Amino acid sequence: MDIKTIYLLIPLAPLFGALVAGLFGWAISRRVAHSVTIAGVAVAFVLSAWTLNNLINGGETYNGTVYTWMTINGIDFNVGFLVDKLTAMMMCVVTFVSLMVHIYTIGYMEEDPGYNRFFSYISLFTFSMLMLVMSNNFVQLFFGWEAVGLVSYLLIGFWFKRPTATFANLKAFLVNRVGDFGFLLGIGLVLFHFGSLDYATVFAKAPELQNATITLFAGHPWSLLSVTCILLFIGAMGKSAQFPLHVWLPDSMEGPTPISALIHAATMVTAGIFMVTRMSPIFELSDTALNFVLVIGSITALFMGFLGIIQNDIKRVVAYSTLSQLGYMTVALGVSAYSVAVFHLMTHAFFKALLFLGAGSVIMGMHHDQDIRNMGGLRKYMPITWITSLVGSLALIGTPFFAGFYSKDSIIDAVAASHLPGAGFAQFAVIASVFVTALYSFRMYFLVFHGKERWMQKSHGHDHDHHDDHGEEHHGLGPNDKPHESPWVVTLPLILLAIPSVIIGAIAIQPMLFGDFFKGVIFVNSEAHPAMEELSHEFHGWFDMALHSVATLPLWLAIAGVVVAWFFYTQRPDIPAAIKAKTGPINTLLENKYYMDFLYINIFAAAGRAIGTVLWKVGDALLIDGLVVNGAAKVVQMFAFLTRRLQTGYIYHYAFAMILGALVLMTLWLGGLAFAH
Repeated sequence: MDIKTIYLLIPLAPLFGALVAGLFGWAISRRVAHSVTIAGVAVAFVLSAWTLNNLINGGETYNGTVYTWMTINGIDFNVGFLVDKLTAMMMCVVTFVSLMVHIYTIGYMEEDPGYNRFFSYISLFTFSMLMLVMSNNFVQLFFGWEAVGLVSYLLIGFWFKRPTATFANLKAFLVNRVGDFGFLLGIGLVLFHFGSLDYATVFAKAPELQNATITLFAGHPWSLLSVTCILLFIGAMGKSAQFPLHVWLPDSMEGPTPISALIHAATMVTAGIFMVTRMSPIFELSDTALNFVLVIGSITALFMGFLGIIQNDIKRVVAYSTLSQLGYMTVALGVSAYSVAVFHLMTHAFFKALLFLGAGSVIMGMHHDQDIRNMGGLRKYMPITWITSLVGSLALIGTPFFAGFYSKDSIIDAVAASHLPGAGFAQFAVIASVFVTALYSFRMYFLVFHGKERWMQKSHGHDHDHHDDHGEEHHGLGPNDKPHESPWVVTLPLILLAIPSVIIGAIAIQPMLFGDFFKGVIFVNSEAHPAMEELSHEFHGWFDMALHSVATLPLWLAIAGVVVAWFFYTQRPDIPAAIKAKTGPINTLLENKYYMDFLYINIFAAAGRAIGTVLWKVGDALLIDGLVVNGAAKVVQMFAFLTRRLQTGYIYHYAFAMILGALVLMTLWLGGLAFAH
C-alpha cells in the first residue's frame, strides 16, 4: 500500500462508518452501527499513529494533490494533503479522543432512540476534522472548517425536541457564520494578492508582500498582511470561541455529553489554534495581527474563567474552563510561541476530554441531574470516576508532573519573554487565571465528590430540575436511590484518557518545544519575537522544570485556589453566600455573562429583525408586490375595463365608430398634405 493510499484511508475510514450508520441506520442493529463506526475510527487512529511514528523516525513530509476539483484563470482548486509532524500530531489527537468518545457513547447513549444517528454524526465529524487538519490548501481547509461547523450544529441540536437544544445549535451556527465571514474575506485576499490558494506557494510569496498595502477607507492605507491575518483570525475567533464570539460554546452543552468532549475539548474548538499555527509564516510578518491575537486571547483567558466560578451545571463549569484554556492557547500564538500553543492544545485535549467524560459519568450516576448543588460525597459511590476526575482537575490547574503543568507554565513563561505592547496585560491575565482556574475547578470537584450527600436533601419541587436524554422532565435521584459507578464502556475511556493526562507533558515537552519536532513546519522570526529563544535557554529538562516551579508564583496561586475552594465549599459554605450577597452588582454582571447574550439577542438580532421587517413590509409588500407587480396588473385591468365599455354588440355603434375613425384619418391626411405645401 503506497503512502498516498494510507493518507486517503485515514479520513475515508470514519466517513465510511458514518455513511453506513447514517444511511442504513433504519435497517441495521445498534451493534452493527457502533461496530462499523468504531472500526472506522480505530483504523484512522492506528494509521495516524503509524504516520506520526514514521515522521519522527525520519519519514518525509508529504505534500501532494489528490485531485483537481476545478481550474479557473490558471488557478487550481485542489483536494490535497500536507502531512508533516504538526498534521500527524493533530491526527493522532483527533482520532484517539474520537475513539474514546465512540466507546464511551455505547454506555452513555444506551437508552437513546437516536443511537445509530448519533454514531453517524460523530464519525462524520471525525472525517471533517481530519480533512481540515490534513489540507494543503485554503479550499480544502475551508471545506473542513464548514463541515465541522455543520456537524457540530447537528450534534448540539441532537435532541431536537428540546427548545433549548434547537436554540443552542442555531446560536452556534450563526455565531460561527460571523467568524466564517471574516475567514472567507481573508481567504479572498490571499487568492487576490497571492494568486494561489496552495499553502506552500502563499508562504513562499508572503515576504515579498510584507510592505504591501490595501486601502479600506480612502486616504488610510493598511498593511495587506495585517488585514489578511486579522480576517483569518476572526474565523479562528468563531471556531475557537474567543471573545466576543465565545457565546455559543457554553450553550452548546445542550448536546449529549460525548460531543462536549469531542467537539468542545479536543477537536473543533482547537481548529482555530491549528489554523493560526499553520499560517505562522504569514502571521510572523505582522506585529499588528499578533498583538490583536494576544489581547483577544488574554481577555478570553481571564474573563471567561470568572464565569466558571458561578456556574452550577457541571458541564457548564467545564465549558467555561475550555474557553479559558483556549484563551491561553491564543495568548501563546500572539507571542509567537506557536509550538507551545499546539503543545497545550494536545495536553488539554486529553485532560479536558477526560473531565467532560467524567462529568458525563457523574450525570449518569445521578440519573441525569447536572446540578452540582445536588451532589456531594460521590467519591465512595463512583471511585473510578472520582480518581480520573481528580487527575483531570490536577492536570487542568497545572500541577507539577501532570501534563497541563508543562504546557501551561510554558505559556506563562513565553508571555513574560515577549516584547509586544500587549504582553504586559497578557502576563497579568494568564497569571491571574491560574488562581481562578484552580478555584472553579476544585469548587466543582469538592462539591461533587466530597462533603455532604446533598441529593438526599433535594426536594422534587426545586427550581433546577433537569430534562432527561429524551427531553422529558426528570428529577435525578429519587428518595431511595443512590449514585452508581458507570459501566466499563464509560470507565475504560476515562482510564485511557487519564494516562496521557499525566505523562504526555513530560514526554513531549523537549522535542515539541525545544527539539526538531516542528522544524520546517512552524516559522518564527526569532529576532523580532524572541520568546521561544529565551525559553530554550532556561529549559533544563522536564524534571528540573517541575522542581523549579516551587519557587514560582503560578504554583502558589494554584495551591491558593485549591485551598480557598476546599475551605469555602466544604468547611464554610456560608462565606461564598455572604460574598455573593455583598457583591450584588458584580454577581449580577457574571450571572448575565457580561450581558453579551443580551447585546446579541436584544440589540444586534433585534435590529436585524427590525431591518428585515421594514424591508419586508415596505420594500417587498408595499413597493415590489404593491406598486410594481400588483400596480402593473391594475393598470392593465383598468385599460381592459375601459376597452370593454366600447364593446357594446350594436352594429350601428360599430358603424358610427368606423365613420368617426375614417373622418379622423382623412383629417390627419389632409392636414399632412397642407403642411407639406
